[in-house]
Amino acid sequence: MDYNRRQFISFMGKASIASLVLPQFLMSCGNTATPTKDFNKISKERLQALKDFVLKGIPASDKDDLVLANGLNYHTIIKWGDTISDTDTFGFNNDYTCFIPFNNDDPKDGLLWVNHEYINPFFVSDFNYQQEKTKAQVDKEMYNVGGSIVRIKEKNGVWQVVQNDPHNRRITAQTDIALNWDAPIKGKTSVKGTLANCSGGITPWKTFITCEENYDGFLGETEYDKNNVESHRNSGYGWEKFYNYPPEHYGWVVEINPKDGKAQKHIALGRFAHECCTLYELKDKRVVAYTGDDHNDEHLYKFISSKPSSLKEGTLYVADTINGKWLALDWENQPVLKAKFKNQTEVLIRAREAAKLIGATPLNRPEDIEIDPITGHIFITLTNNKPKGDLHGSILKIEETNDNFDALTFKVSTYIAGGEENGFSCPDNLAFDMAGNLWITTDISGSSMNRPDKPYLSFKNNSLFVIPRLGKDAGKVIRVVSAPKDAELTGPWFSPDGKTLFLSVQHPGEETKDLSKPTSTWPFDADNIPKPAVVAITGDLIEKMNRLNLIEV
Repeated sequence: MDYNRRQFISFMGKASIASLVLPQFLMSCGNTATPTKDFNKISKERLQALKDFVLKGIPASDKDDLVLANGLNYHTIIKWGDTISDTDTFGFNNDYTCFIPFNNDDPKDGLLWVNHEYINPFFVSDFNYQQEKTKAQVDKEMYNVGGSIVRIKEKNGVWQVVQNDPHNRRITAQTDIALNWDAPIKGKTSVKGTLANCSGGITPWKTFITCEENYDGFLGETEYDKNNVESHRNSGYGWEKFYNYPPEHYGWVVEINPKDGKAQKHIALGRFAHECCTLYELKDKRVVAYTGDDHNDEHLYKFISSKPSSLKEGTLYVADTINGKWLALDWENQPVLKAKFKNQTEVLIRAREAAKLIGATPLNRPEDIEIDPITGHIFITLTNNKPKGDLHGSILKIEETNDNFDALTFKVSTYIAGGEENGFSCPDNLAFDMAGNLWITTDISGSSMNRPDKPYLSFKNNSLFVIPRLGKDAGKVIRVVSAPKDAELTGPWFSPDGKTLFLSVQHPGEETKDLSKPTSTWPFDADNIPKPAVVAITGDLIEKMNRLNLIEV
């Protein structure tokens, strides 16, 4: 542990506050502040208070509850099935959350975007896997994925949904969504719905980004043999039995306008199992987007736009982490791609194949990506790769050459590895707070959690951890929240004033096989049915962790 703490201090630049290098404006880590180098504004009293602050974590827990460290408390903002308007209800399995203030001067009133990644038919559509699924059941499942926009306000320390606010709306698997591309995809320029929505981001122009991850589980996938002949692989949910929606319409980065709910899919960013999309705005207003393909032996991508404030045109690159190079997925200038694909559109649709052809490095499930707001380094969670013996995953760190986000070369290192030595396993989502502390959620699968025959027993339930940047606990991995049974904690996002951490509790009771004996009853409703929910975590500990605002002094 001591070695890893020293490693953290070296990587994160803790040794000298004055030596920290701050990047330009970014929109990725739960705040919208503009960094500053003027550390002289930080009082000695504030620095000393942080150095003296000792954070007491909690032990691993298998309790069916949301267990928090002293100094933290929570309340539920919204849960599956809650009404958000006269016509809509909150969807299932909430994942990523992000918050845009309704009025830039009021951090306690804004629009919350929440992804709904997937459904459990056992709860959502009363499908028990012993019967033929009906169209009515599929329709119910399609409604419960996508995302929700809800206006929320904080009053007397409690966040509540503003019922029937005109901004409250659902985006589902049946919503009409435009394709932001000059060529049709499978004959269409507008498609039906978004699904498999995992993590996301916020654009510099204040719109929501949601990412389609494991899309093939809903409507299947198109596969190709060695002669490039197409075939269809069926999905797990079987929606294609009732809806002939091409798989190629899914697997994209989707942008949602919070004002009217209009959506568009960005073809230029490629098609694969997007876990997230983290954006950085360059000085000339062009945008850099980092996104990972959450699958064993898949890849890390970077998109650099060619026009200001746009995600429509630009170049998609894939990482060669062995040689520290970004490789262009450019049909026009890559002979190996011209030999395989008809045009750039086909390259983007079959990005996984294209990436392998040009020499991308296979990685261990690249998931969330966040940019350190103090150093500008890029952190990527590699959750695990069990077939290759990586059971606990790690966090990768990339340093772009000369700190230029549009550089085509970089240095790569492992920031920290999961496992018993460091006290966490299977890292998933990341967030940096205003003081540059790193927050980590974990994703041990429900089927492996708390099982004596699995290597995850000592970690117990999934948890939220924090690694303090400064003070006596700098570099320690400290558990501060433990999830209910079968659940994972996802989508950490800080309110603009740093006083609230929005967090999703996803799939509690996922292993339930009998509704009379649920494996979890959280959030303890009268019906004892486990329900995914978004909570607000507040308290002295959150405020103390954010008291040294290195992003905007």
